[in-house]
Amino acid sequence: MDFNLTEEHLMIRDAARDFAQTELLPGVIERDNAQTFPESLVRKMGELGFLGIMVDPKYGGSGMDAISYVLIMEELSKVDASASVMVSVNNSLVCYGLESYGNEAQKEKYLTKLATGECIGAFCLSEPEAGSDATSQKTTAIDKGDHYILNGTKNWITNGGRAEVYLVIAQTDKHKGSHGINAFILEKGMPGFDIGPKEDKLGIRGSDTHTLQFNDVKVPKENRIGDDGFGFRFAMKTLSGGRIGIAAQALGIAAGAYELALKYSKERKAFGTEICNHQAIAFKLADMHTEIEAARMLVMRAAWDKDQGNNYDMSSAMAKLYASKVAMEHTVEAVQIHGGNGFVKEYHVERLMRDAKITQIYEGTSEIQKIVISRGIIKT
Repeated sequence: MDFNLTEEHLMIRDAARDFAQTELLPGVIERDNAQTFPESLVRKMGELGFLGIMVDPKYGGSGMDAISYVLIMEELSKVDASASVMVSVNNSLVCYGLESYGNEAQKEKYLTKLATGECIGAFCLSEPEAGSDATSQKTTAIDKGDHYILNGTKNWITNGGRAEVYLVIAQTDKHKGSHGINAFILEKGMPGFDIGPKEDKLGIRGSDTHTLQFNDVKVPKENRIGDDGFGFRFAMKTLSGGRIGIAAQALGIAAGAYELALKYSKERKAFGTEICNHQAIAFKLADMHTEIEAARMLVMRAAWDKDQGNNYDMSSAMAKLYASKVAMEHTVEAVQIHGGNGFVKEYHVERLMRDAKITQIYEGTSEIQKIVISRGIIKT
């Protein structure tokens, strides 16, 4: 067992940290207030290879491993979770899904642009009545021979307004249950494809989240991913990798809050000394550091499993379950350590606390992770 990062991994981590501190940190509070994320920063992330981290270089990607991916995700998330969720969705769900299960024509047409950041992707699974219960798809894709006709609604779609490529899960034959579901590639601007208003969210407010409406959208047969009926398996396989990205995001949010709390505790004085010298604060810091390190080990293990070609369903679920719990609990503690200042936006920790909550919900709620883990335990 080797717990040391390679020189290459250290360089990748430092590059991501430098970008986060020099490019993302300035203006992050204003972006949160305005619910915006500038196109200039998207382009810079693309130029750095952050939008196609694990994609093969022949498709314009960086060709890095999953360890590199989680290192980048952690550093970005320490500063701006709205930026990191864009990176996560584009990498884990869209690029991975296309590279692993798309055909060569689909990869050449879409993957090369997604991996370089020339365009952004969105993954469309959730519906008003089909969140955790992904088999209950109401969006339909009726087979018309050389094309499908899509009708339905998708909501809580990250990158929903700014994406140009959308992977949409839809029901083709409800009598076949999960075997009657397909995955399709849609493009912005297709007739009948409408984008609803942007959601006004608690956290990750700079992230672009919309409801999508499909009204008799004609999708060419060649835009179906995989064989007929592969859509549900496609979604589940893709989400397992997505959980690694969100686990790394949760880890970064927790670590960012901890770093701010530690720094503040060494500067703020009360009762004649820095507050880090008071046991009440010192013990909080000890708990934060220990549990964040434990979360980091789980996240790294899940990424390592993916790199080794192991089954990572359980390890990614455990990483996401625990890291999101740590993020929620310790961003609250970071606010507490800051006292009244923790309630003020300029100290950043209140935003990290708001951002942390979504990590327990999207790409599989904590309750769903427990189902995945328990089923894995019972099978062994």
